[in-house]
Amino acid sequence: MVLRIQPYFICLFILFCCTLARGQDVRTADICIYGGSSAGVIAAYTASKAGKSVIVIEPGRRLGGLSSGGLGQTDIGNKYVVKGLALDFYRKMGNHYGSFEQWIFEPKVAEGIFKDYMAQCDAEVLFGHVLLDVDKEGADIRQIRLQSTDDLGRDSVTVQAKVFLDCTYEGDLLAKAGASYHVGRESNSTYSETLNGVQLLTKHQFPDGVDPYIVPGDKSSGLVWGVRDDVLEPNGTGDDKVQAYNFRIALTNVPENRIPITEPDNYDPARYELLRRQKEIDPWKALTDVFAWSLMPNGKTDINNRNGFSTDMIGANWDYPEADYERRQAIIKEHEDYTKGLLYFVGNDPSVPEFIRKEMKEWGYPKDEYVENNHWTPQLYIREARRLIGELVMTQHHCQGRDVVTDVIGYAAYTMDSHNCDRLVVNGMVKNEGNVEVGGFPPFPISYRSIVPKRDEVSNLLVPVCMSASHIAFGSIRMEPVFMVLAQSAAIAACLAVDQDKKVQEVSITDIDKELHTNPKADNRRPDILIDFQTPDAIQLNGEWNSGKRRGYGRSHKLADEKKGTATARFIADKVEGGYYDVYTYYPRYAKSAKQLTYRVYDGKEIIKKTLDKSNVEIKEHTASTWLSLGRYKINPDGETPYIELSNEGSDGIVVANAVLFVPEDDQ
Repeated sequence: MVLRIQPYFICLFILFCCTLARGQDVRTADICIYGGSSAGVIAAYTASKAGKSVIVIEPGRRLGGLSSGGLGQTDIGNKYVVKGLALDFYRKMGNHYGSFEQWIFEPKVAEGIFKDYMAQCDAEVLFGHVLLDVDKEGADIRQIRLQSTDDLGRDSVTVQAKVFLDCTYEGDLLAKAGASYHVGRESNSTYSETLNGVQLLTKHQFPDGVDPYIVPGDKSSGLVWGVRDDVLEPNGTGDDKVQAYNFRIALTNVPENRIPITEPDNYDPARYELLRRQKEIDPWKALTDVFAWSLMPNGKTDINNRNGFSTDMIGANWDYPEADYERRQAIIKEHEDYTKGLLYFVGNDPSVPEFIRKEMKEWGYPKDEYVENNHWTPQLYIREARRLIGELVMTQHHCQGRDVVTDVIGYAAYTMDSHNCDRLVVNGMVKNEGNVEVGGFPPFPISYRSIVPKRDEVSNLLVPVCMSASHIAFGSIRMEPVFMVLAQSAAIAACLAVDQDKKVQEVSITDIDKELHTNPKADNRRPDILIDFQTPDAIQLNGEWNSGKRRGYGRSHKLADEKKGTATARFIADKVEGGYYDVYTYYPRYAKSAKQLTYRVYDGKEIIKKTLDKSNVEIKEHTASTWLSLGRYKINPDGETPYIELSNEGSDGIVVANAVLFVPEDDQ
């Protein structure tokens, strides 16, 4: 018998010998994940639970990326798009805070959950290492070479794997591996869009009349800090400008947990001259004039950018996507100094009204957050960096439903959202340029082809974060829950590529979809059973129901008013097996919503009639809707088909029929 040795293993053996000769640390795995972001953790857990050996490379020292780095006010648009382990993350968050799901949270709690995921699987995590180079054979990545952030420029670890995932916000692996990518904004003509390129619009804008010159009216005196001397190009013009970054700021007003905001490194009050001038025209009313001040549990915040001058450091990040590690660290420090300086300025500068300064001084850095980083998040909000140009590019047309993909691995639902990219002089006044916020469309599907490179460029790499999308389409997709959803799909695809010895471009979307539906939590826990208007045969309507607006769960829901007669909506649970379930109905709140809901639960043997009081329901998230518990029920395995029936019987307003959810009692 002749023993045949596959070329793949011959190549790995040669590379292994070469790295051993250099005295390096060589590690092997089925799957290598570059980036310990929220997406990286979810991908690692998924692949490890599928029996694959996994190594995660995280340049920093913290897991979870933005989700554990201050972005506690989850941007999502419609919770319908959050599936699988991404949803499991928000369920675990709910368990921590004593609710079903929780979409606003403290950074340390998020980090703890991500650590728990890694502790519950066999994936290895290597902190403090960044990419040095990539070794390929043809279109295959054979190994990546890493350098320690404490010893840059020298090979320290080599990782050999069959499939790689780039789960960073920057896209370093995809770039080093030779995949095509784009930085900046395409012109509108590139993909026949209308919202790409230069956009001078009105949101997050200065009021008219803010003078750009150091000496007002004197052009020869030079420009105020933060204003750029350049010509405004026509709307739709492409360029290499990158939308602004900032920090999502965690502060607290709990005295025993509060560290005062003191003058930071490199403080220069001249940096905030534009804020002074803005407030001379539009006087101070509250801190929320300048900050999007979202409250988190336990007296904390998630502060974001707002209006013309705020936490976005416009124009300071353009070279970040292509910069090396040291330059990026310098840019991060510049943003930190700017942001801490802004907080200090608002609390101390004499130009700020005393009542605002007093309000600001009620807040400080939390003692119990980011303890290892002097209570300041190490995670800059990298809204956009490199974007893959893959087998398919998602565009504005996909967001707005003109193009619809069929190889679906997840959904997006957020507004097409770009922060400002530039700040310059327009008609003698300071203006921001680049902010776009256009919504009004339902959740839309994301293509598998958008997370894989072109097949002749890289054949064993998946990119669920810096995925293939135009600038404006990426603005809708680039939300943390969606990144987690795409990462789980990417990990499943990676496992299939390993098992079937296929290029990632050849993996069957049918096989990915099957795994997502049969094992959505990746660890063989029983899946939820959702009944909504995507499965209309499972819902029986009686009486008069009208279509609701797009604030519900998914793409459609129905409304009934008691004044127009009795109406019922029966959700038939024919796919629910016997056992105990927590049952929920989705509640999109309307101004005239009924304060009570009458419902009947048929468990297969008997009908249980109940009334739910909705008058004290508190909804804290972006979406004006939430799941309401209908209780825990034992579904009889030997009985007839169970159902949940909602009714407007005895109501004093609008009753909504949207979705019903059965969650197995062991879903933890």
